[in-house]
Amino acid sequence: MKIKRQKQAKKNISFYKYNFSFREPFQILVDGTFCQAALKNKIQIKEQMPKYLMGEVHLCTTNCALKELETLGKELYGAKLILQRYQVRKCAHFKDPIPASECLLSMLGKTNPHHYFVATQDHTLTTGLKEIPGVPLFYIILNTIVLDKPSQVSLDHVEKVQLGELVSPDQQESIRSLKEEQGLAQKDGERRFRKRKRKGPNPLSCLKKKKKAEPTPLKKTEEGQKKKRSRHKRRKSGAVVPPAASSEQMKDS
Repeated sequence: MKIKRQKQAKKNISFYKYNFSFREPFQILVDGTFCQAALKNKIQIKEQMPKYLMGEVHLCTTNCALKELETLGKELYGAKLILQRYQVRKCAHFKDPIPASECLLSMLGKTNPHHYFVATQDHTLTTGLKEIPGVPLFYIILNTIVLDKPSQVSLDHVEKVQLGELVSPDQQESIRSLKEEQGLAQKDGERRFRKRKRKGPNPLSCLKKKKKAEPTPLKKTEEGQKKKRSRHKRRKSGAVVPPAASSEQMKDS
């Protein structure tokens, strides 16, 4: 591997390790088109992948990808032999196989929770994978295995997580585990409704209404006139009061 290409590969791998929690052993989903291209270009996938990713690798495929190669005939017999050597991951189409591109997309879902790398030469599959955040994509070009740069969807997802608009996969996993510990995790398709407690009558509505106090009428005299208030004059301080005349003085006068 050339030095420039090796630096770019390290940069891309670090991006997925740091932002999407990819860890060894790396799981790589391989389809028949990638095996056919490797066979034509004389590339040993089992030997090249660990060197490229600089770590332990698990190569795997699905039952649908194997069935697809069987139906395509003898031309892809060599690719089928290569693909049969890899681990077969269980998919939901064991009884009714579907095209490999659709099967691999279903394995990744909307968020690639199992942290799969995908190795393919299928253009339709590649277009669909770029719409899912956190999917590293391998392809073969000029007799060389290449790890594609992160898609724009992956870059936008990382930016939103850094701005706090989204929850990262690690945070989602920790939240899920905490819910399970507290017994708050709910099964798929199951909703929990809180039972509303039956409320009693409002205690304020049970109180008797108080009668309004009637205003007391003013007292009136017999003639119907208002009773006048008597006022007492206060004596001024310092005023001299003349003495009362005696009975003798009254006689003399």
